[in-house]
Amino acid sequence: MRLPLLTTLLLLVFDIVIDYYLWRRLKGSCKNPVWSKIQLCSAVILNLCLLIVICLPKRKGGDSGLEYIMWALYAYFSVYVPKYIFCIFDFIAAIPRLFRRKRLDWLSVCGGILAVIVFGAMWWGALINRYNIDVREVVVEIPDLPEAFDGYTIAQISDMHVGTYGSDTSFVSEVVDCVNNLDADMIAFTGDIVNRKTTELEPFVSTLSRLHARDGVYSILGNHDYGDYFTWPTAQAKRNNMSDLINYQKKMGWRMLNNETDFVYRENDSIAIIGVENVGDPPFNTYGDLDAAYPYLDDSVVKILLSHNPAHWNDDIKDSPDKNIALTLSGHTHAMQISVFGFSPAVWRYPTWGGLYTDEDGHQLYVNIGIGEVGVPARIGATPEITLITLRRK
Repeated sequence: MRLPLLTTLLLLVFDIVIDYYLWRRLKGSCKNPVWSKIQLCSAVILNLCLLIVICLPKRKGGDSGLEYIMWALYAYFSVYVPKYIFCIFDFIAAIPRLFRRKRLDWLSVCGGILAVIVFGAMWWGALINRYNIDVREVVVEIPDLPEAFDGYTIAQISDMHVGTYGSDTSFVSEVVDCVNNLDADMIAFTGDIVNRKTTELEPFVSTLSRLHARDGVYSILGNHDYGDYFTWPTAQAKRNNMSDLINYQKKMGWRMLNNETDFVYRENDSIAIIGVENVGDPPFNTYGDLDAAYPYLDDSVVKILLSHNPAHWNDDIKDSPDKNIALTLSGHTHAMQISVFGFSPAVWRYPTWGGLYTDEDGHQLYVNIGIGEVGVPARIGATPEITLITLRRK
């Protein structure tokens, strides 16, 4: 608890400095004192709320409590991020006064305008854009793809995090309808169906059971699906949670691949669908075993790998000529739920954060930026993605 407490205290000190700066600016530039009083009162209330939220249990407690914490923190930062932006511009605007010159008031105005835009963008992402489904169509060329699979289609969805929606199934139902309308040969779900525990999935079992494709729905586990982000009373309770998740997916008619392989057939041809449990870079736990899922990776069979974290492809498959895996499908990154004009801060964390990637040996990776949200209930750009992948013989 020490690190979160220290981080919170540093944040509070920084925000107090910001609020004091804004209070002085408003007091000095506005004739009506009501604006400076509003700034002072709102700052006190918001920072008290932050302290209360930070003290609430997160690894225990119910799903509704976590949802409240998530929205409260988002509301807090939707106010303070614009404040940071304005203060930076306003501080720079005041620098000429050090040299006895007139301050750059136009720069302060620009900072105020940008702060308002950022505030609006954050709430647009939370209230509107997180429900704007984006269907992306991608063609993947594979050498030696069996002729019967030329034109084969896969609808990929990922990172639903259904706990974020509480018990409201309306958006997930819309996602299901959209996927079904694509009439894909196969549906692939690449992990993170819940946030912390399996009970989040209960209201959505009936809705997700409606997903259908000619060759079925294949799924794998993501880092959030193991219950690692919840404090369990016993180890058995955690195992029961995992067992319930597997049983729910069976009930939904999904075929979960836990370090397993299944084959899809067309006429006399087939391709292998490999699914591994989560393989991640720190701090994410690794449960997957690719060799156990498919021992002879250098054979000539065309293989499609479902692996939640794209770090697996980067660390173990990319530039590995002994691993004949034509295409890997991943999720996990969410594009950090921010994408502005094609740029996402995810690039600083993940070298492969969204879209199609190819190495020199012809291994291909597609990273789906997900449907749902975790931590932040918003998508600023980075709209919820459904990917329709068409395989073509190269």
